[in-house]
Amino acid sequence: MLEVDVQHRLGAFTLDAHFRSGPGLTALFGRSGAGKTSVVNAIAGLIRPQHGRIVVDGSVVLDTERGICTPTHRRRIGYVFQEGRLFPHLTVRHNLLFGRWFAPGRERRSTRLDDIVDLLGIAALLNRRPARLSGGEKQRVAIGRALLSSPRLLLMDEPLASLDSRRKDEILPYLERLRDEARVPIVYVSHSVAEVTRLATTIVLISDGRVRAVGPVQEIMGRAELYPLAGRFEAGAVLAVRVAAHDPLWSLTELAGGFGKLVVPRLDNPVGTSLRVRIRARDVTLAAIAPSGISALNVLPARVEQLVPTEEGALDVQLRLGDERLLARVTRRSGEALGLAPGREVFAVIKTVAIDGRNLSPSGEAADIDDDNEIFDI
Repeated sequence: MLEVDVQHRLGAFTLDAHFRSGPGLTALFGRSGAGKTSVVNAIAGLIRPQHGRIVVDGSVVLDTERGICTPTHRRRIGYVFQEGRLFPHLTVRHNLLFGRWFAPGRERRSTRLDDIVDLLGIAALLNRRPARLSGGEKQRVAIGRALLSSPRLLLMDEPLASLDSRRKDEILPYLERLRDEARVPIVYVSHSVAEVTRLATTIVLISDGRVRAVGPVQEIMGRAELYPLAGRFEAGAVLAVRVAAHDPLWSLTELAGGFGKLVVPRLDNPVGTSLRVRIRARDVTLAAIAPSGISALNVLPARVEQLVPTEEGALDVQLRLGDERLLARVTRRSGEALGLAPGREVFAVIKTVAIDGRNLSPSGEAADIDDDNEIFDI
């Protein structure tokens, strides 16, 4: 468990952040300048907040009232920056082994080099120097070096920000493995909605130095009113699903969840696999009555929960879909024609071809967050 309760003033900017998070990957999400990096720097001990308390894995590393401020090198926290910051004169193997110098003596043998190399898929790189690595490879080595220090917590500050889309696609599966297999809690800073919805177990939404919402990824991404706080990102909800069946004749796969069923293009995942699927609001059409004679295979009954006007003259419609939330974006004219209002029963139509591999990812572990963390100071 990570507990953060800090207040700090940096010039004209005031950081006032309070949250708790559990296992898995906690994403600090928000627009640039929101205060995300200041929070991780406070956790790491790179800045000392004027007031506050930070607890990592039951150990108090900061308590300003009691005069406690554990030095950075004694906090057992790994830190991966935007750039790998590898030693250019050392091979990958020796860059990795450097991390062991920061592990407590009794922990140095418990984290095996071979296990980290296998987890991150970098066996073929061990004898290379950083100059011969791609951006994604450098970041994997930097992650491995941090893990070999036997951290209680791993901080990652926009680790994909300097990579192009191809390199991001290369490293994302390894970050998923890290989340699911390494058993080290991760705090991950990002302003990319695609990264957050794919990786996060818990989202901490930060705006103007304050935590505006904390909760599981499905809860936070399904709330239409939070998107303006995160920046100009395309709205889209995240649903928890499992692979229910494959249809080889039509090359389709059926996904099941608390909302019902979805039909998507054929997946390679075995039946029973748990996934998360992101459905963009612009890929959802609404109907007042059950449509017939249409090509879409996914027609789901839903209830309007909230309407949020956007700057583009549209409406983001928050829907309750069984046990889940879904978002739809429609014009204000369409909203009026359909008589959209909280409580209105509608049908959500989702195109099958709108859901592909980029919208699907492993589910990760469920968050374990107290109800007190679901804060909405809007």
